[in-house]
Amino acid sequence: MKVMDHHCLAAILAFLALGSQPVRAAGEGPYDVVIKGGRIYDGSGGEPYVGDVGIRADRIVYVGKPRPIRGTRTIDARGQAVAPGFINMLSQAQESIFVDGREVSDLVQGVTLEVIGEGDSMGPLTDAMASRNVSRQSDIKYPIKWRTLGQYLDEREHAGISLNLASFVGATTVRDYVLGESDVQPTEPQLQQMRGLVRRAMEEGALGVSSALIYAPAIFAKTEELVALASEAGACGGIYISHMRSEGDRFLEALDETISIARRSGAPAEIYHLKAGGKPNWSKLDPAIAKIQAARASGVRITADMYTYTAGGTGLDAAMPPWVREGGLEAWIKRMKDLAVRARVVKDMDDPHTGYENLYIHAGADGMLLAAFKSDALKPLTGKTLAEVARMRHSSPEETAMDLVIEDGSRVGVIYFLMSEDNVRKETTLPWMSFGSDEAAPAPEGVFLQSHSHPRAYGNFARLLAKYVRDEKVVKLPDAIHRLTALPAANLSLKDRGRLREGYFADVVVFDPDTIQDHATYENAAQLATGVKDVLVNGELALLDGKPTGAHSGRIVRGRGGSGAPGGGCRSAAKDWAWEW
Repeated sequence: MKVMDHHCLAAILAFLALGSQPVRAAGEGPYDVVIKGGRIYDGSGGEPYVGDVGIRADRIVYVGKPRPIRGTRTIDARGQAVAPGFINMLSQAQESIFVDGREVSDLVQGVTLEVIGEGDSMGPLTDAMASRNVSRQSDIKYPIKWRTLGQYLDEREHAGISLNLASFVGATTVRDYVLGESDVQPTEPQLQQMRGLVRRAMEEGALGVSSALIYAPAIFAKTEELVALASEAGACGGIYISHMRSEGDRFLEALDETISIARRSGAPAEIYHLKAGGKPNWSKLDPAIAKIQAARASGVRITADMYTYTAGGTGLDAAMPPWVREGGLEAWIKRMKDLAVRARVVKDMDDPHTGYENLYIHAGADGMLLAAFKSDALKPLTGKTLAEVARMRHSSPEETAMDLVIEDGSRVGVIYFLMSEDNVRKETTLPWMSFGSDEAAPAPEGVFLQSHSHPRAYGNFARLLAKYVRDEKVVKLPDAIHRLTALPAANLSLKDRGRLREGYFADVVVFDPDTIQDHATYENAAQLATGVKDVLVNGELALLDGKPTGAHSGRIVRGRGGSGAPGGGCRSAAKDWAWEW
């Protein structure tokens, strides 16, 4: 018999010895990161407990009571809250990430997922749309080489981002692609083309279709058009999300339309930044809440999000009638150089019954803070009210508003003071309410200081946890964390995100509930929030001891219809909704 080679024998003995060892469970070490001794808020809304979190690669592999476990890196979380990363349900970071992919203002508040695409999305684009959008850029300039939403998302991930990024496809963008920016209605073939564009974007990973119905050309879309597009999103497992046609005088009627679109399309619906704008409309919030709760009770899947401030932020277009804005920015500016047109615009701006969402009426010139100009010559006016600038120019506020748009060649950024603090407080308590900043993700440096951010860019999430949870005690911390994490993740049907649970992606925030604080003000918005210690995104530290690491830890998060998503594809996605009431 042949004698066995001693190397072979050693290998066999080593194999047998290995086989005699117990198989290591998924939750056992070694770990890449261990978060020790924190107070665990797992996103469910249940009571917290002191425990540990073990992370291996991009996943959570242990969550539970303290154990003698070690990792390559250990984070001491004693005295801190440990929670799933926060989801920004309405981010405007689609352009700011070209300048700074760290997304600092949101990162330091514990945000790990930015959801972009309010009405307008970064695709699909025709060549003409891409060229026009470049010409309209302001402080942040970047080439537009992509044409589809999927290409944009892939490009941003390749360039490097610290936070996860997801997007809706904009109904406005789809309309523009087929019909342009004019007040026209689609023919049946054109509507089919628009439906096809939504479906393609859904297959590229869009979370659903979005609308922003106070702006031209979106304001020209009829309900039937929106139902058709929402139906395509729903068939792909996505939702319909809307900046409704009115948040003021026709608030309740706009809400009825949104509920109808959800019911008729079969898609879940979400209301962007739910609010009652303008003092005469503040009393409409309670009836609106009742309508939403009745719709939910009847089986309509509808939720909302909000920002934690009494002022909104948009452009001077929201102060002027739709007819003057038809055809896009350039046509709007050209019209306003005609004296007869200007007289008609002034008349409409001053008339509370013209039928459009007139923020000039509800905020007033003294309640309109000028925030962002494109022209260097006008930037010194940043931080002044429209009324102040009108007095400086010895002109009326209405004439001044038109002049500023013409001179700046932009819609001009404005902060509008519109809401009641009592209503904001009440909204924070609603069990179906999540949160979004409705702002970019800037840093207090460089190009970002050339305009005046709304304080929600720097403080929206910290303000919730500091003012409404800790100081005023109108919301309990476990509930607030649930509605920052698991609730929006479920509404968006995101797989394996939004909770501290074994097998989930390791998006984790470590913060001090006793010290977390927003510092941004309307006078000085560019002040970072404090109190968040560490943030992990897909298992990598994006924030360490309160400082951004610059790690490219973010990924593109795709919807259920995305071909790259587990169980993805429009044929199978609709039946896989992960809706949680």
